[in-house]
Amino acid sequence: MTRVFSGVKPTGNLTLGNYLGAMRRWAAVDQHQADALFCVVDLHALTVEHDPARVRRLSRQAASLLLATGLDPELCTVFVQSHVDEHARLSYLLECVATDGEMRRMIQYREKAARERERGGSVRLSLLTYPVLMAADILAYGTDEVPVGDDQAQHVELARDLAVRFNRRYGYTFVVPRATHPTVATRVMNLQDPASKMGKSEDVGPGIVYLLDEPDVVRKKVLRAVTDSGREVVYDRKARPGLANLLEILAACTGGNPSELSGVYESYGALKKDTAEAVVEVLRPVQERHKALCADPGFVEEVLRDGAERARAMARPTVDAAYRAIGLLPAAADIEVTAQG
Repeated sequence: MTRVFSGVKPTGNLTLGNYLGAMRRWAAVDQHQADALFCVVDLHALTVEHDPARVRRLSRQAASLLLATGLDPELCTVFVQSHVDEHARLSYLLECVATDGEMRRMIQYREKAARERERGGSVRLSLLTYPVLMAADILAYGTDEVPVGDDQAQHVELARDLAVRFNRRYGYTFVVPRATHPTVATRVMNLQDPASKMGKSEDVGPGIVYLLDEPDVVRKKVLRAVTDSGREVVYDRKARPGLANLLEILAACTGGNPSELSGVYESYGALKKDTAEAVVEVLRPVQERHKALCADPGFVEEVLRDGAERARAMARPTVDAAYRAIGLLPAAADIEVTAQG
């Protein structure tokens, strides 16, 4: 089967954008059609200023929400990145293959570093090198496909470049992955700033709907969403981005078509009301399952423990092969095991 790897970073509470844009497809499609791994990439959360207790809390919450959205540990592998040492082991090897220029050209690093310089500060070194860790996440498992949005495509390209370069220099070791852009994914924008993605790393704000928001909170945020000038309800992403965002959210929640839905409504108010109720209903089963999982923390811990064991068994042969290929001596214990085998 095709192997697929996807991850969520515990730097903020997961949002409606995360669910409609990726997580729902992981549960409905990817875990059934591929050998799929879904990872809470907690090491990536350390690249910025953070509160350790909050990272732990958000990591547990992210793992529970992955299961609440429908991921089945009998069908896929759900685990936490830091529980599998092979990620960090391989990351250093790939740093020895990557170049400084490649890292400094990464868009997210350039944008965040520029913002920090304007404030008179600087970013952590790990922010510069984290795309290599992301490449290690992917390459350690012989991943064939990485479902990503446009904002992450550059990172998959780096993983491809590093895999090809390593294979040419040291012998074939890594599968060269490819990025996939699911056509059914929905790009959900901030309800107060439809030019910006609804991101989980932002501060709490009225434009972000979180997966665990109470129904009344969801309704209030959607009903207060920014719309555009004019009174006619039309679907035009460029000219009417606020309206288009609401229509796309409603379409994603109900299985409709944004253009066709625009012809149903004569007022912004009616559209907002229906969109709010549609979001509440889409999130209801996720929230109910999450509540049940929180009441049984032992089950989540068992899933993560078993997932880490499976992930480790998949990654270790590839990472050990990379260590040998690049010129490192095998550990004495490894030599003994090989001799006995």
